Amino acid sequence: QVQLVESGGGLVQAGGSLRLSCAASGRTFSRNTMGWFRQAPGKEREFVAAIIWNGGIRYYADSVKGRFTISRDNAKNTVDLQMNSLKAEDTAVYYCAADLERGLQRGWASRYWGQGIQVTVSS
Repeated sequence: QVQLVESGGGLVQAGGSLRLSCAASGRTFSRNTMGWFRQAPGKEREFVAAIIWNGGIRYYADSVKGRFTISRDNAKNTVDLQMNSLKAEDTAVYYCAADLERGLQRGWASRYWGQGIQVTVSS
């Protein structure tokens, strides 16, 4: 049974930083793209960042580019998201995702999801 468990969320002031971590179990994702999505209240879930299997290519949503950094450790089967210069609009539930694919029409989609973790940025 595959599980993705997020940690590191919480409350932070605008301009601050948080680091989210996601630990996968049940299978290895060392050959799969992993990433993060988020969902703000009243909005649809949106793509945040993705990293290919060897970390060689990283993708970011325009809204977080230059502020967020995604990384992974295949030996530990983990993926992290370092979030700096946080803004109130970054407030959302953040979801770890594994085995991502990007379609021309649909954008990013994932086969496996974590339960989500709350990140709240106070202004």
